[in-house]
Amino acid sequence: VQLVESGGGLVQPGGSLRLSCAASGFTFSTYVMRWYRQAPGKERELVAVISSDGGMRNYADSVKGRFTISRDNAKNTVYLQMSSLKAEDTAVYYCTTTKYGNSYWGQGTQVTVSS
Repeated sequence: VQLVESGGGLVQPGGSLRLSCAASGFTFSTYVMRWYRQAPGKERELVAVISSDGGMRNYADSVKGRFTISRDNAKNTVYLQMSSLKAEDTAVYYCTTTKYGNSYWGQGTQVTVSS
């Protein structure tokens, strides 16, 4: 299982970014995917979850209405569209999945929201 995140960077408050997570090594279309984030000195936080077919999506209250999780099963990729970004969204963002009881994580991508 390999998960590779990309799309992070520096953005001003109120701006937007789209994160991508390319997956390989498993049957992507049959697995729930999640985005987590971890800010310095804080616990890891679940940001968004999407079902295997994309029909069910859930979000943390802190990002609801601003972030959208989606997936393209033909491309084995999950996305996180982030809008109206705030300083408190600054964190390393990870995509993850669980296969046979084992959790797999990407290396993370840094998102910094600052003027």
